[in-house]
Amino acid sequence: MSKDWNKGVTLALEGPGQFRTIETVQEASWVLIEDWPLEDGPELDKALVVFEAVLKGKKSPEAARLAFIAAAMEAGIEVKA
Repeated sequence: MSKDWNKGVTLALEGPGQFRTIETVQEASWVLIEDWPLEDGPELDKALVVFEAVLKGKKSPEAARLAFIAAAMEAGIEVKA
């Protein structure tokens, strides 16, 4: 079920300067569900749809990575992609 990304996404999830690297679609899914500062938003919704498509083999892990970065930017989270 886990889909690895070619390059992890490092972001300040727990506050400025507190970085964490996300390396798989499964890990990113949990972050969006458990740790995300927004409850909803167009990029968040899109990321969740893309993640599901990746897990079903219909989209590439890179598509999920890019959607995750877009969702982080929407949420105002600092990203070191």
